[in-house]
Parts: sequence; structure tokens; C-alpha cells
Amino acid sequence: MFAYLVRRLLYAVPILIGVNLLTFALFFMVNTPDDMARMQLGVKRVTPEAIAKWKADRGYDRPLFINSAASGVGIVTETIFFDKSARMFVGDFGRAEDGRDIAREITARMGPSLAIALPSFLLGLLVTVSFALLLTFFRASYLDFWGVVLCVAMMSISTLFYIIGGQFLVSKVWRLVPISGYGAGLDAWKFVILPVAIGVIAGIGASARWYRTIFIEEIDKDYVRTARAKGLSEWSVLFRHVLRNGMIPILTGVVVVIPLLFMGSLLSESFFGIPGLGSYTIDAINAQDFAVVRAMVFIGSVLYIVGLTLTDLSYTLVDPRIRFE
Repeated sequence: MFAYLVRRLLYAVPILIGVNLLTFALFFMVNTPDDMARMQLGVKRVTPEAIAKWKADRGYDRPLFINSAASGVGIVTETIFFDKSARMFVGDFGRAEDGRDIAREITARMGPSLAIALPSFLLGLLVTVSFALLLTFFRASYLDFWGVVLCVAMMSISTLFYIIGGQFLVSKVWRLVPISGYGAGLDAWKFVILPVAIGVIAGIGASARWYRTIFIEEIDKDYVRTARAKGLSEWSVLFRHVLRNGMIPILTGVVVVIPLLFMGSLLSESFFGIPGLGSYTIDAINAQDFAVVRAMVFIGSVLYIVGLTLTDLSYTLVDPRIRFE
């Protein structure tokens, strides 16, 4: 197991380097520092002197990859790539256009993002798996039919509708919780309860229908017939056999999502005014703050690779046939 984990982590290094190079190419070759200067200065006829000063203040006046004017290791280190991209491997994300430290902002905003994403994930998983098992238990019945119809209807509705509808009904009409904002400490619950509920409801349709399909495929296999022949009840068959064997494809999609919870929800945080990583990314895109966007893309790549590794490791918990030598 340990050797497998080390191999996977070593495989991740060239992948991250490739993602870093590709991201750098997209940001600095397609969109040159001169273009970024013109966008940030916000004027149509900006002078060359103003562009040169903007680039010098932010370190964009250096060569991209190789600095032939430098000597020693400075040939590589005194470049835009090393200063803006390579440093991210050690957690140095630099500063945003407003001068704030990006790593400090990410650390501060991670808590509000997790306050929404983690309960939404756990409650959503519990609700959708339970609902899918219920439909599987009553398969080929009216409850199953209308449950599938409800799932199709719910997955056909945009998440934006749930957000706006929930804000209007719960916050504006019923006045149960604030419509937006965020509070520190224990007061945060009244600001996150509505986004969490909407996140759970919005994900029921697609997830429950997918889980039901998985369980239906498992319910007619030979090991299920054997369990029934031993006299086990249908509920025991579902929870002790079907659920466990159906967890492998479920884990493939679920465990990958876990690290991405740190990235926050772009829509929910923006509409509910939650100061998390999702709204931080949206604000950076709107402000054309490429330093923040680059950092979030890199963090997303790292977390996705971690998620894939966790997925492979989790298979050993639900499938005894899988062993890593």
C-alpha cells in the first residue's frame, strides 16, 4: 500500500508540472503582460511609459523562461515563469492586484467555503443514497415510477432557479434566515443553512437517479439471489450486499469531489455573499486579477490529483478483491 501511494505521488509530479506549464502558456503567451497592463490600467489609449511602469512594479518586465542577461542560477530564477508559476509548488502564490497576499486570503476563505460545502456534501450523500435505496426496494412500483419522474424533473431545473427561488421564498417571504451575508462564530449557521439546504435539494435529482441505476444493476446478480436463498430480508440484502458492492462506482464520483470542496461553490457563494474561495475566484475573474486565477487553477489541479489517489485507496475498503502490492 505504501509503495503504491509513493508511486502515485511520484506520478503526480510530472502532471502538475505539465498543468503548470500549460496554465503559464495560456496566461502569459496568449495573454501577454502588455495586454494585462492595458486591461488593469483601464484606459483605451494608455502610454508605453505607463505600461512599462505597471510591468516593472509587478515583475512582468522580465523574460518568460530564460534570462540571458543574468548569470548563474539567475538565468532561470530571474524570469516570469519562476517568479509567477514555479513558486506555487512551495505554496508561494504571490500577491493579488490589490496587494493582498493570496495564500493568506485562501487560508482565511477556506473556512466559509467548507462551512457550506462539507454539510452539503455529507447530507446530500446521505439523502441521495437513501432515496435511491428506497426506489430500489420499491422497484417497478408506482413509488419507483414517480420517484424517477421527480428525479428527472429536479435534474432538469437549473441550480440558479433553486438559489433564487430559495432566497425569495425562505428569506424574503417567510423571513426565516438572512438573504445573504456571513457571520463569524456560531452566528454563521443562520447564513449557511439555506445554501446547504439548496445544495442538497439541487443535487438529489441527478445523484439519486444515478445511484438507483447502480443498485438496480446489482439487485439481480447471483450473489443477491444467494443472499435471498439464505433467508435474508430484502432490507438486509440492500444494505449489507447491494449497497457495499454498489459503492465502487459511487466512490469514483464521490471521493474525487471531496478535495474540490475546498474550492467552494461559485454560484452559491456569489449569490449568498459568502466570503469563500468560490466568490474569491469569481471576483478575481471579474476584476481580471490573473494572479488569483492562476493560483486557484493550480490548487484545483493539486486537489483533483489528491482526489484520484483517495479514490483508488478507498476501493480497498469496499472491495476485498482489490489489493495494492
